[in-house]
Amino acid sequence: MEDVVTDTAAPESPLAKWRNEVSRKFQHYLERSSPHTARRWLVTLAAAAIYILRVYYARGFYVISYGLSIYILNLLIGFLSPKVDPELELLDGPSSPTKHSEEFRPFVRRLPEFLFWYAITKAFCVAFLLTFFSMFDVPVFWPILFFYWFFLFFLTMKRQITHMIKYGYLPFSWGKQRYSGKRFSQSTSGSSND
Repeated sequence: MEDVVTDTAAPESPLAKWRNEVSRKFQHYLERSSPHTARRWLVTLAAAAIYILRVYYARGFYVISYGLSIYILNLLIGFLSPKVDPELELLDGPSSPTKHSEEFRPFVRRLPEFLFWYAITKAFCVAFLLTFFSMFDVPVFWPILFFYWFFLFFLTMKRQITHMIKYGYLPFSWGKQRYSGKRFSQSTSGSSND
């Protein structure tokens, strides 16, 4: 008897092929944009400006703006936090050096810069699209939302800054001590006039 081999995989539909091709192209351009940090953030600032202008001229969609700002605050906390929380590490016992006299440990973010940028850009685009649906334009007194968000931002940043001070880490490269090789002093090699 001969075994008949049948193809059990269904042929891919043209729509699925097109979606895979678009997804591959998008991923390609996303990966190519990775080293261009300043340009990426300028695009995000442009998206934010477009969104702000849309909300300003529509005079509404404050709930969407509030949700967007809470989401961005959450992303910011992930961006400023270390990947391994020192508080949790102290509960498990010291596995890595934590004092200045011990081995250097670089700061690794819980949310890397590229993912932080991508999430913020995507959030502004989604929020912009939501402003075209009138069902999301819930009437609210926006100053209350603004002050509540400001209060939440203040408390969250205070907690994050005290955490940074307590465990001695700085999530940015500016302000950190830089080490360089030995420098030769020219004061000892000067000529004398005797």
